[in-house]
Amino acid sequence: MKLKTLIIDDEPLAHDVILTFAEDISYLEITGQCYLATEALQLLREQEIDLMFLDINMPKLKGLDFLRTLTVKPLVIITSAYEEYAIESFELDVCDYLVKPFRLDRFLKACNKAFDLYQLRNPEAKEIPASPEKKVFIKSDKKLIQVDPSAIDLLESFGNYVKVWTGQEFILTLRTLTSFEDQLDANQFIRIHKSFIINKSALDYMEGNSIFLKSKKSLTIGKNYRQAVKSQLAGG
Repeated sequence: MKLKTLIIDDEPLAHDVILTFAEDISYLEITGQCYLATEALQLLREQEIDLMFLDINMPKLKGLDFLRTLTVKPLVIITSAYEEYAIESFELDVCDYLVKPFRLDRFLKACNKAFDLYQLRNPEAKEIPASPEKKVFIKSDKKLIQVDPSAIDLLESFGNYVKVWTGQEFILTLRTLTSFEDQLDANQFIRIHKSFIINKSALDYMEGNSIFLKSKKSLTIGKNYRQAVKSQLAGG
């Protein structure tokens, strides 16, 4: 099952970003693209649309004014460069509000929310897709690399970058360690130092205040993390 999806935005670059991100989501099918909300009015009369990505500031008819004209609305994810319309948008029952520029992981979260809501509204839709959020998308050297979290042994802070280690190789990405900590499964990944997050499955053994990985790396447990780390590892 796929959600028939419409993009409404007056900026061609915004279309390109959504089209690129949507390629990685199996349950999205982009069936229409409009550069004005007035164009979308006609398209909605002609096609069945399940989900809309909708910009706010567009010529002729603003996105939220367009929504108010609809008696029957598809699911809506707002994509806007302006944060100040968020409350007004949620009062119109949108699924989510993405502030441009948004990252792929945030886009995936919004899409998953829309898909879950679609299933609630349409209980006959039994198919449950593999969740894209189980994958980690890492931007490196202008490429988006999809990595299975189970393949990650270690995340290491490296200045303004993070080294994502998979065995003896790593991907270097311009992100913070905290952003990964918020995204990864807290039951599987443990922060052991201000500069290190490890995958529990990559752990070989712990001795004193040091952790030894199966990849032969040894890491010091930070003073502020020792009690929590030892408690988590002792518990599982």
